[in-house]
Amino acid sequence: MKLSLVLPCYNESAGIPRLVKRCEEVVALIDCEFILVNNGSNDNSAEVLAECTAGKPGIRIETVEVNQGYGFGILSGLRAASGDIIGWTHADMQTDPMDAVAAMKLFTNSDDPENLFVKGRRYGRPVADTVFTMGMTVFETVLLGHVLADVNAQPTMFSRKFFESWTSPPHDFSLDLYAYALAKRQKKKVRRFPVNFANREQGQSSWNVNWQSKYKFIKRTVEFSFQLRKRFSVNREQT
Repeated sequence: MKLSLVLPCYNESAGIPRLVKRCEEVVALIDCEFILVNNGSNDNSAEVLAECTAGKPGIRIETVEVNQGYGFGILSGLRAASGDIIGWTHADMQTDPMDAVAAMKLFTNSDDPENLFVKGRRYGRPVADTVFTMGMTVFETVLLGHVLADVNAQPTMFSRKFFESWTSPPHDFSLDLYAYALAKRQKKKVRRFPVNFANREQGQSSWNVNWQSKYKFIKRTVEFSFQLRKRFSVNREQT
């Protein structure tokens, strides 16, 4: 089985050289490709990506000219993927691309990889962030009727067939919730494995900056969660 892993890059130029080097190490170990999405960056990411990936087998670039959201960049990469197993992880090295090696072992050891949904489970996070995640876990679980723990943990990996079942996925950070909740609704076998969540090496989070930005993130997530519950309810009535 071949893996295609998407890494959305938005103004990540300073960290791209180390990221590409790490991706090369993974390519040497398993059958995979990394799709680095230049997600509408307005720094010199395009030039750095082109320079660092030139002549590097298994690492290629997908370009989004104008940033339309985190999820949009990931979806652009997924649509360009050629692997049997596809998915995404962070480009800022908070999660190590090498985590994909452990994740792929779960697929290769599975009797039914098409119905497997694999996601990391973070450790090493600040206490406040862990408490925040626990609160969101309780909310999403009660609202959507499935246990949805540590929704934004990476990597997230699944079969191409599962991706082909998606309809109108969100273009923002809600993509993580959409994929995880849909996997639970379709009764995929969910496997989690521990991943170290390191400090961000370059750039800055777009939401985990202060309580005001967290409030906006929570507000968007809650709004989408209710939309998702309504969508699932309509689909259930139609089947």
